[in-house]
Amino acid sequence: MASLLRAWLVGIPRYLWSGWGAIASLLLMVALWEALAAHYGPLVLPDPLATAHTLEQLGARGGALWPALAVTSRRAFVGLALAVLAGSVLGVAAGVSMTASMMSRPWVTVLLGTPPIAWLVLAMLWFGTGDGTPVFTVFIACFPVVFAGGLQGARTLEQHWRDLARVFALPWHMRVADIYLPHVLSYLFPVWIVALGSAWKVVVMAELLSSDDGVGAALAASRAQLDMAAALAWIGAVVLVLLALEYLLLEPVKRELERWRDAQGTRAEAA
Repeated sequence: MASLLRAWLVGIPRYLWSGWGAIASLLLMVALWEALAAHYGPLVLPDPLATAHTLEQLGARGGALWPALAVTSRRAFVGLALAVLAGSVLGVAAGVSMTASMMSRPWVTVLLGTPPIAWLVLAMLWFGTGDGTPVFTVFIACFPVVFAGGLQGARTLEQHWRDLARVFALPWHMRVADIYLPHVLSYLFPVWIVALGSAWKVVVMAELLSSDDGVGAALAASRAQLDMAAALAWIGAVVLVLLALEYLLLEPVKRELERWRDAQGTRAEAA
């Protein structure tokens, strides 16, 4: 893991330089936004500059941006952390046993097939308007995705790697750190990124319908006031947080893990 961390730190500048395609795509999206705003007018779609100005005002000293983001972030990350911890551990544990894997599939299907809005209604009845409703909704929306990733990672660990570790009598900690953990993480990291995006979408939806604070509540207030610029500013704040978390933190680590999996596959083919 130490070598993985060093490789990630060394690869950050190269990764940032390789992101010109993503930057160009974002600029294209802004240009399209500007064109649509010019066509429909500010009452329907404020332009990017007006939205950025509103966002700047919300984030100014004494503004509502940072407290709302702090509340929403706390709820999203608590629910996500519970889902990641429970889903990863239980998914890997289920993937080790064929019986447990077969028995868990209907549960995963039911959880994935139930819309988050349905869980939100139940959570509002169970937990009221406090933190419990958005945290539970985030957890129940992210858990099956993470569980499925952990299960798949455990099920796809090839037997010859286990046999090789047994033949060379590797200590258990080396097996876990150098064989099992990198392989499972290469499956878990992509689903963690998906769960991160889902957590923010779900928590904002839950706050909009059940809370009087947070980004979702601010969006509800903007809707009630017909303030399109403020609504877009709040949405932009959430999107910027997600982009920063995904592309500056999670994506570089994911690339290193995928490079390890590709190298593992190449060695397996050569063998």
